Order: sequence, then structure tokens, then C-alpha cells
Amino acid sequence: MTLDEDRFGTVTRSGEGFDLRYTRRIAASPERVWAAITIPERIAAWFATADVQIEPRLGGAYRLRFGDEGPYAEGEITAFDPPRLFEHTWPDPPNPPGRIRYELEANDEACILRLTSFGVPAAYIGSLAGWHIFLDAIEPSLAGVPVTWTMEAERKLMAVYEAREPWLKGLAGT
Repeated sequence: MTLDEDRFGTVTRSGEGFDLRYTRRIAASPERVWAAITIPERIAAWFATADVQIEPRLGGAYRLRFGDEGPYAEGEITAFDPPRLFEHTWPDPPNPPGRIRYELEANDEACILRLTSFGVPAAYIGSLAGWHIFLDAIEPSLAGVPVTWTMEAERKLMAVYEAREPWLKGLAGT
């Protein structure tokens, strides 16, 4: 596995949980990246989801589920400023909901995408590798390249994160 050092996310403690931060330079306009993160069919192309429903407005619903069965994660859109800022809650009962924040900025012929996942419980620290993989899938999805997510790839990448940051080991029983 060849990995670009600049693509690794960072983890900081925040209250009882953790904040995960990533930056990607995507060879597309902010408008195209905005569509990839706010249009359900386009989200499904990079986020390994079978069903995504969004009410694209401040206070609107953000619902998704992984796979064809099971419960929806039902959040609320808490920031909506096209094509620069999109944020929604991520439910985690009985814990308080986390927040996922996407910030987009034009950069020459590209877009800088910054994603922050706020309030991640230790039990879900493995999402550090998951977000890394999903964000890497946005650019190919914009070119129509099919992207396949696997738990095996996520586990392998999480092992790389743990080798880089040994304190992450054992947080989620990894």
C-alpha cells in the first residue's frame, strides 16, 4: 500500500471524544465537489452507501444507511453555504451527536476540501481510516470511476495509522 503522507488525517482529543481532520486537493471545481457531497446519488458513488436522503438547506434532514438493510443514521444539516460550507450532525445514541463539517475552497484549477468529524467516541476511532478511504474516493467518483469500499482495506489502513500513532491502539479494541 503506497500512501501519500499529506493525505493522513489528524486526531485530537476533544472532551470525551476525538476530532478527526483531513485535507484533500481535488482536481475539480468547488461546485463539482459540492455536488459530490450534497447530491444523494453522487454521495453514494464515494461513500459506500446504498441510500442517502438530504434536504439541502439549513435545518434539513441528512439520512443515510450503509447497505440495503438496517437503520438510517438520521442527522440535521447545521451549516449550508453553497459551495463553501456543509455540516450535519451524526447521531450516536445514547451519546450526543457528532458533527461532520466539509469546507471547500477554490485553489487554482482545483478545490481544497477540509473535512472535520467532531466528537468521535473512542469506540469509533476506526472511522479515522474509513474517512481517509472515502475522501480518497471522491476524485475518482467525479471521473465516473467506480469505487469499492471494503472493511479489509479500512482495517489495513487503520493498522498504518496505529503504527504512526501507537496511542490509537486499543481505543476501539483494535
